[in-house]
Amino acid sequence: MKIAIRRAIGEKIIELAKDDKNIVIVTSDARGSAAISEFFEIFPERSIEVGIAEQSAVGVAAGLALSGKKPFVFGPACFYSARSLEQIKNDVAYTNANVKIVAVSGGVSYGPLGSTHHSLHDIAVMRSISNLHVILPSDAIEAIALLEKLLSDSTPTYMRVGRNPVLVFHDQDEQKKIFEIGKAINLKKGNDLSIIATGEIVWNVMEASKMLENEGIEARVIELHTVKPLDEEEVYKAAKETGLIVTVEEHNIFGGLGGAIAEFVSQNIPVPVKILGIPDEYPVTGKQEEVLKHYGLDSKGIFVTVKNWFRKMRGGF
Repeated sequence: MKIAIRRAIGEKIIELAKDDKNIVIVTSDARGSAAISEFFEIFPERSIEVGIAEQSAVGVAAGLALSGKKPFVFGPACFYSARSLEQIKNDVAYTNANVKIVAVSGGVSYGPLGSTHHSLHDIAVMRSISNLHVILPSDAIEAIALLEKLLSDSTPTYMRVGRNPVLVFHDQDEQKKIFEIGKAINLKKGNDLSIIATGEIVWNVMEASKMLENEGIEARVIELHTVKPLDEEEVYKAAKETGLIVTVEEHNIFGGLGGAIAEFVSQNIPVPVKILGIPDEYPVTGKQEEVLKHYGLDSKGIFVTVKNWFRKMRGGF
């Protein structure tokens, strides 16, 4: 079953708002793209539309948070990670305002709209802002669980999700209890190398790990839905036990998940790290799946790159 995470969040926040009257939504002409139109219909008194003015949306949300409300800002990741950086840095993070930014259509999920609407720098810039958590859920079940956690966590947060339906692979009953902000999830055991991934591309990594297994390569798969704060204990363990790390993300190869892992590993337990992502260029234009395939970020592409790198690092066999 495939569900667009933005829609799952839109439905869940209505349910949560029925029990918590402090929940407020602020958006910038993005009710449709963020899948929150129904919230505006049910709770008009707690719905704020600022028009195409992302900076204003963040500033308004910061004021609401400092007045005791629990504002969620919804809108495209490409705009909130560029136009609104000053407001996120100063109005939200600096003042420790309890604002949750739900940035939709992240990565290359806007597809044919091209580079102006891609957000491939957002992890890098958001994790460099002090006092700001950075979260990328991989499917609808995880997103809903983390959304619930955010209500009891007052830390300013940037949550990036995609636009298109993605396969639901987490088990709602068995795994809901393990979703903790700042804690990695071990999805697959393996001691030959570790593949660490974040966001909706995690499923591609899982499929690639199965292909690797058929080649006799046992890859440990670790999901880091929280890029900041980094689960350093789990990363250290992966480096120590497998000796090789591959990171995978729908983001530029500079400054994102790969950068976070490399920074930590190089200073604490140096092992080779291979970073998979979008190269340092404006991406080709096309549907999301076409762009990912072009850059080897579909399951087959990940499999081929990891297999060849592993064999090179291990001396070939």
